[in-house]
Amino acid sequence: MPQLDTSTWFITALSSTATLFILLQLKFSNIYYFNAPTPKTLKSLKTENPWEMKWTKIYSPHSLPPH
Repeated sequence: MPQLDTSTWFITALSSTATLFILLQLKFSNIYYFNAPTPKTLKSLKTENPWEMKWTKIYSPHSLPPH
């Protein structure tokens, strides 16, 4: 009974693995992935009021001295 020649198995397995890897890379490179959603920058809609330009102190009724 003849012996099984296994001398070419390594190069066959190596070339098959390399071929499958290249084919998968080509397949995946054709897939379009959506970009990750980014938050929109919202400008603060702050209105300029004349009383915001100066410092004001608001007194609470409980903090006023008794009359």
